[in-house]
Amino acid sequence: MRILILSNSDSGLYQFRKELIRDLSASHTVICSVPNADGFLGKLEELGCTCVETDFNRRGTNPVSELKLFALYKKLIHKHKPDIVFTYTIKPNVYGGMACASLGVPYVANITGLGTAVENGGMMQIITLALYRLGLRKAQKVFFQNTSNRDFMLRHHVIRGQYDLLPGSGVNLEGFPVLPFPAGETVDFVFIARIRKEKGIDQYLEAAEAIRARYPQTRFHICGGCEEDYRNRLEDLQEKGVICYHGEVDNIRQIHAISQCTVHPTYYPEGMSNVLLESCACGRPIITTDRPGCREIVEDGINGFVVRQKDSADLIAKIERFLALEPERRRQMGLAGRAKVEREFDRKIVIEKYMGELPHGL
Repeated sequence: MRILILSNSDSGLYQFRKELIRDLSASHTVICSVPNADGFLGKLEELGCTCVETDFNRRGTNPVSELKLFALYKKLIHKHKPDIVFTYTIKPNVYGGMACASLGVPYVANITGLGTAVENGGMMQIITLALYRLGLRKAQKVFFQNTSNRDFMLRHHVIRGQYDLLPGSGVNLEGFPVLPFPAGETVDFVFIARIRKEKGIDQYLEAAEAIRARYPQTRFHICGGCEEDYRNRLEDLQEKGVICYHGEVDNIRQIHAISQCTVHPTYYPEGMSNVLLESCACGRPIITTDRPGCREIVEDGINGFVVRQKDSADLIAKIERFLALEPERRRQMGLAGRAKVEREFDRKIVIEKYMGELPHGL
């Protein structure tokens, strides 16, 4: 069988779907169409697939560029003649779906989050939903990563055919084992995300300043690429000893090994937070917002705490509540998170769902 995978991120495809690609490649021919933005094409090909470098602007809205992407996907399908196509993220879902529909090729789309264009409403939402209707109209299956995204798309009559729910991208439980809980008086918190406003970085930084002033035994780590708007502020707070900025970290388990809690105050339209899934898998409590893609993972007071969006005061209060816990109680919260992802978010569940979509008899 020939399987074509369309995605907008080589790093995302490798980090969150490598087990699926490896298992598919063991018995089938797998071709991945993806930009070489982060240098992961070689790692992807080590899994047994063939990569086709496909450059496009993930955030661009130029109609000419969008038509070129649609034409490129049609050309890829003509050339490789896949038996089925798997698409991820907005543009591959839309333009890859349109190309598959026009050529009569079965395809399965994965809604990894609605994105800001849909979340913010207005004309961009109207245009994006219209494109989604075109792209998904003949999909064999549309996978959603949370019920809120699913219900929104159904309410707006975007989905016409079969759909199902996935536990996000799932988490590799062997790749993220439970780590020993840090001992000692120092309590380390970590923020893991691209440094951008919608990820809640402002609230995290405000909390770090307030908590460090009251609890000098705390440390606040930040891991992720930095948008230019925040570079000076991070450098200033690092010089003052408020934060420890690590930049992009290849092996995030090294950070989880020293941290006691992951703080994820996002208000970005997520599908399912991989940051939270990996943190829970490592046995770390989480503090996060009551948003789709986060609320499914956190159980308030059980494996972490819920905070209100864009509310620094509430975040500070929840961090103080965490600090008031005995060390053994914090450790037990982390283990409760591990038990939850074992029950509900094992990546093997995702792989089985995709295997079930392969054409029979090939």
